[in-house]
Amino acid sequence: MSYINRRRFLKSSSALGFSASTGLLAAMGSLNAFSAEVNGYKALVCVFLKGGMDSMDFILPKDLPSYNALASVRPGMFEAYGVGSGNSSRDIDNILEINALNSNLGGRKFGFSSGVPELQNLFNTGQAAIVGNVGPLIEPTNRTSMNNGSVQLPTRLFSHNDQQSTWMSFGTEGTQSGWGGRLLEPILAADVSSDPVFSAISTSGNDVFLSSTNVRQFLAKGSPSSANILEQNWRLGTGSSSNTAINALRDHLNATGVTSDNLFGKDLIDINGRAIRNIETYKSALNNSVGINTQFPDSHLGNQLRTVANTISARNNLNVRRQIFYVAIGGFDTHDNQHTNMPRLETQISTSINAFQNAMAEMGLSDQVTLFTASDFGRTAVENGDGTDHGWGAHHLVVGGAVKGQKIYGEIPLYDRSDLAYTGDRGRLIPSTSVDQYAATLGGWFGLDQNELNNALPNLNNFSEKNLGFL
Repeated sequence: MSYINRRRFLKSSSALGFSASTGLLAAMGSLNAFSAEVNGYKALVCVFLKGGMDSMDFILPKDLPSYNALASVRPGMFEAYGVGSGNSSRDIDNILEINALNSNLGGRKFGFSSGVPELQNLFNTGQAAIVGNVGPLIEPTNRTSMNNGSVQLPTRLFSHNDQQSTWMSFGTEGTQSGWGGRLLEPILAADVSSDPVFSAISTSGNDVFLSSTNVRQFLAKGSPSSANILEQNWRLGTGSSSNTAINALRDHLNATGVTSDNLFGKDLIDINGRAIRNIETYKSALNNSVGINTQFPDSHLGNQLRTVANTISARNNLNVRRQIFYVAIGGFDTHDNQHTNMPRLETQISTSINAFQNAMAEMGLSDQVTLFTASDFGRTAVENGDGTDHGWGAHHLVVGGAVKGQKIYGEIPLYDRSDLAYTGDRGRLIPSTSVDQYAATLGGWFGLDQNELNNALPNLNNFSEKNLGFL
């Protein structure tokens, strides 16, 4: 029996009231050999920074030679930040040093701006790591191989929509399957007892990251009631009249008593009914879970990560053992006014991720939940006056108790445009670590074996190092 037909059978048998614990379904599971490890609970949380985050203005140089090198290619930005005043978040004395355990940094030191002490603490206590110079690649690439045309490059580099899609799916805008969804495929096939409805959850609308052939993402809002169309402010009366109206609306959306010979009509009825049932199941699970006491910042990212934490607290009620979450914030297209926009954004990142990690510790799940960042691309080393333009490679964060933290993985190239790590124009970093390698390291920890990772990540076999070692 093929995998696709098996999944269809499970869905249809559920609709007919079959129990997932029956001997028949257990026997069905034995017909296919799936290697994904699904014991216990694990979750991945992707924090996507839309617009292209300037990671060179986030992971800052702390040693004087590196600091002066960055200042030499960004004099206008350093001036805009008020560097030299003694009060600037980018003054070298105010940069919060991270105590990286690496022995291969050659005396170079790094840190965060004075506005993100939470991230400094997470790194220095071993709960976070930095993965340097990550980006979409088809095969290992440098400036020489680019210039002589001996390597294949990703399509439509430096385009927002296309590179967001490429980061999430390895294809330009319009691609239908993302690597988050593809990592879940073998997991769900191996774990027939869990509910696939709540395995892929987005707090930021439909994005390709969680899409795949047999994976559908569930959209979770900030509270159970806000996710439920039946509990919106419809002015449906009060008391019993309100309940009557809500029930009538439910019947209408469910098309209760309606039959149709039209295939599209049948599909629409099925979709509406399934959506209402899923939302009400989600609402009930959250309402009946213990919840969390950790306080989150009242910010766009903070509110989304609070939703993720509350959803994880309801994992048993939702009947899931593996989950991948997608959250996103924008504002990182900092062509201008970077000195005012970046501090606000990085503070939001720092306080929100710190609160999330505290929430996981509160639930005793720190070792079982790993958060990581992603973005369209990095930005140019060379400024444009008071901002930076579209780049390619960027440095990213991985946070969680399972992370082999307090280390910098990959490379943080010198701030030298003549280095072959950069393109010849405006100092765009050429990634030294591919998204495939980054995703494979996350996916291996999540439970996939090497063959499953190779199937999910199309370019992985082009790279000799398939696990970066941060998990």
